[in-house]
Amino acid sequence: MEACLIVTYRCNAKCYMCNTWQHPSNRNEEYSPALVDKLPDGLDFINITGGEPFLRADIEEIVSKALSKTKRLVISSNGYFTVRIVKLFEKFGNRVGIRISIEGLPAANDELRGIKNGFDHGLRTLTALHGMGIKDIGFGMTVSDRNADDMIELYRLANAMGLEFATATTHNSFYFHTTDNQYHDPEKVALTFENVAAELLKTNKPKNWFRAYFNMGLARKARGLKRALPCEVGTDMFFVDPAGNVLPCNGSDEPMIMGNLHEQDFALIWSGPKAEEIRQQVANCNKQCWMIGSAGPAMKKRISVPAQWVLKNKLRLLVSKQGAFYPAPIGD
Repeated sequence: MEACLIVTYRCNAKCYMCNTWQHPSNRNEEYSPALVDKLPDGLDFINITGGEPFLRADIEEIVSKALSKTKRLVISSNGYFTVRIVKLFEKFGNRVGIRISIEGLPAANDELRGIKNGFDHGLRTLTALHGMGIKDIGFGMTVSDRNADDMIELYRLANAMGLEFATATTHNSFYFHTTDNQYHDPEKVALTFENVAAELLKTNKPKNWFRAYFNMGLARKARGLKRALPCEVGTDMFFVDPAGNVLPCNGSDEPMIMGNLHEQDFALIWSGPKAEEIRQQVANCNKQCWMIGSAGPAMKKRISVPAQWVLKNKLRLLVSKQGAFYPAPIGD
């Protein structure tokens, strides 16, 4: 099982696709590190996110407690607070990973993230961590019409630096506090994801091949198609918001609260009637989200589906002079 800990809704950026910064959580009402002790043991993965997690003065204590609960931990950040981030990694080293959100090349990133010199700060953080020998680091990009043209260059920059490259596409939900995200040219966005998928398939890294499948799922999302694999958030994945509420995801129009960790133990929440009711809502959801938080566990659970797609398209790469032909991902 995997988890995402939203440690704050406070943020120093003003991103074009997200209005969370206009609805910050009260720092005095955000859960303390002690609440992390109530999470189940033996999680496969924890993502710590926000808002901007490094606005939490106690982020190191949260990370320390979360590490005792999971096999792998990655923080999502805009990378602005280089000194704080480096200090954390000096303490935890390669026990922790990070994805720095960068929305394009310098001009596009700083405009779309609404943060002066944001690209410079993010890149400085990445290069500092790279110089420290931190392995699990990379870019994270949320793609729309406004920055799709920068996607392939940003991927190649990450690849040249030996960094990971995580992708997402714009969504509308309670978490982003917006219903305005839309594609003016969905085919352009979809083709951009396909181009990155082609680059990933050409590498000799199996992990990249499965990322290619994930990016093809994002192309489906951009085109308004059904998601490639069933969504089972609330079963194999959960979120904890800054108030301590347990939710299946952050993609719904309204928060689907299973329970609150200040009031109940996790096991009681997870096995309770409200959780079962919400799992039924998830089963009937038609939003067709394709975010790594929900797609990743689905891909691992049905690994044969993306594996068949990878095999088919790797073989086409070998025999076709024009590159791979991409059918819609199988499994829907």
